[in-house]
Amino acid sequence: MKTIMIVEDEPAISRVLAAYIKKAGYDCVVISRGDEAIQQFGLIQPSLLLLDVMLPGADGWEVLREVRRRNACPVIMLTAKGDIGDRLTGLNSGADDYIAKPFEPEEVVARIHAVLRRPSQAFATNDQKHYGSLRIDFKSRSVYLNGATLSFTPKDLALLLFLAEHPNQLFSREQLIERVWGIDYDGSDRAVDHAIKRLRQSLLHLPPEEGEIRTLRGTGYQFYANPST
Repeated sequence: MKTIMIVEDEPAISRVLAAYIKKAGYDCVVISRGDEAIQQFGLIQPSLLLLDVMLPGADGWEVLREVRRRNACPVIMLTAKGDIGDRLTGLNSGADDYIAKPFEPEEVVARIHAVLRRPSQAFATNDQKHYGSLRIDFKSRSVYLNGATLSFTPKDLALLLFLAEHPNQLFSREQLIERVWGIDYDGSDRAVDHAIKRLRQSLLHLPPEEGEIRTLRGTGYQFYANPST
């Protein structure tokens, strides 16, 4: 049985969420403090994290950063702040989805179903590819630039691996959403743009002649390179 970890400091909300989540067939753990969530995360090893932003001990952004430092556990942010700035902060920090309060418990359960159905990776292959000083190991899902390991959020890594597996092929936002985020992703396609921006920053020291992510305005994105062995 998959375990959902709820990190929410309002007892009324956490009780309702726990009841609906258990009814949907998941196990459930409720934690009310951010610092406790960080301590318990490795012990509980949840399948998905429902994470409020405003928490005592450590706020949701700090918890999210710590979770992303450890692994690719899906995270859905819960917050009373519904403005676009908070939404973008969550998605740019590696959250998989974002739900603003007030919300219907049924919607939260539906989002949990959707996120857990998304592919954990875009593909699997035993090959490695070299783009000049950039080396990508698709089996271990590792990326090296000038011999140093690069770190990415899980979704950014999946996007880079997908683009690098299909060099010089053009993909629209819609195609990338379907192939990387999953066909049941119901967020904004701007998530692709933000992920591309972060990838370019990580690959800043890769010479363009060795490889680069290109934008074809109004069309989509491609990883432009000539792979070598």
